[in-house]
Parts: sequence; structure tokens; C-alpha cells
Amino acid sequence: MTPSFWNAETRFWLEGTERYPSQLASDAVMVFPAPTGMLKAEAIAESLQDAPRWDSVDFEDQSEARAGDTMVLAYKAIGQRGKERPYVALCSSTYARQAGAWKLLSHQQTPL
Repeated sequence: MTPSFWNAETRFWLEGTERYPSQLASDAVMVFPAPTGMLKAEAIAESLQDAPRWDSVDFEDQSEARAGDTMVLAYKAIGQRGKERPYVALCSSTYARQAGAWKLLSHQQTPL
């Protein structure tokens, strides 16, 4: 497993959206369960600005695939906020190297 990608993935779950502009590809797309749905580029940080962050997240069944300047992470996420029921989803994220830096190009969640 490539620790830096998994660390970046954890940070997207736990940290605020202020890091998004420097970490997202300019043409990034994210797909979340309804009512959020599909978000593109600049709408990602804006839409998630007021969303509560996760207190903790654990990843299970982690796998990764790399082809040149593209890295795909796939995993089962278990996120916890306060005393709410844990959020469990199958997720995938694609990172692409752009201008010498790795950026998040896509992220998708399928709740279980």
C-alpha cells in the first residue's frame, strides 16, 4: 500500500474544505449519495463547505491500482460523526499527476 495516498484520502474525510483548492484537480468530479449527487470542479468545495466533517474514518478492504500518472484507491469506509450511526460505503478515488503534483481527480461513494 502507498501510505501517502491513503493519508491524503483520510485527510479529505476529516479535514475542512480549505485544503480542497490545492488538492483537487481543476476538472475534478465527485459522486455522492442523494441529495448531494454529482459535483464538478469548483462546486465541490462550495457544496461541502457547510457539511459536517467526520470525527473518525476507518478504511477496510483497501486496494489500489496504478497506471503511469494515475492512482486508483478502492475501499470500504466506516465514518463516524458524534453519536450517529456509522456511515458505511464502498468508495473509490482516482488521483492524477498534474504539473508534477498528485491531485484528486474523482471520488465516488456507494452507501451500504
